[in-house]
Amino acid sequence: MAESGVNATAAALLGLLHEGPMTGGQLMAAAQRRLGAYWSMTRSQVYRELPALAAAGYVKLGKPGARSSQPYAITPAGKRAFTRWLSEPAGREALRNPVALRVAFGGQQSGAQLQQVYAQASEYHNAALTEARELVKEAKKSGDEFYAASLEFAVGYHKAALAWLKGAPTK
Repeated sequence: MAESGVNATAAALLGLLHEGPMTGGQLMAAAQRRLGAYWSMTRSQVYRELPALAAAGYVKLGKPGARSSQPYAITPAGKRAFTRWLSEPAGREALRNPVALRVAFGGQQSGAQLQQVYAQASEYHNAALTEARELVKEAKKSGDEFYAASLEFAVGYHKAALAWLKGAPTK
């Protein structure tokens, strides 16, 4: 954990809460919408971090709503923790690519199996690239240059993955 005492998932939640109070489900939706092109967050991570953030005094619970859902709001201490987290080094990326892992064991697969892996990955990356490009356009149109820049990372990533897939060995 960083010196700020906030891990990347908790920091992402604090960052999203700058937009206003949200329930866990709303935070999941906001994370998918705002960060999903390049950052994954699971429901279990969100629901594990929220009580820890509350215990640290970084978020406070609002009044229960429908189906006992409770909105969380960032506190001044949470804003300070987020600011500290932003000032820390970003740290090393954790690269985990399930296709590259399968390719590492390509010798134990048939050419047909590898072709299927590549075809599925290409389909995914083509769709994700199209979506990321559209999101970049929307972000630029709305004037959010920082959001657009973060989405350009996703565009570059999917382009690189597609280029790699074209040259990957099949046997």
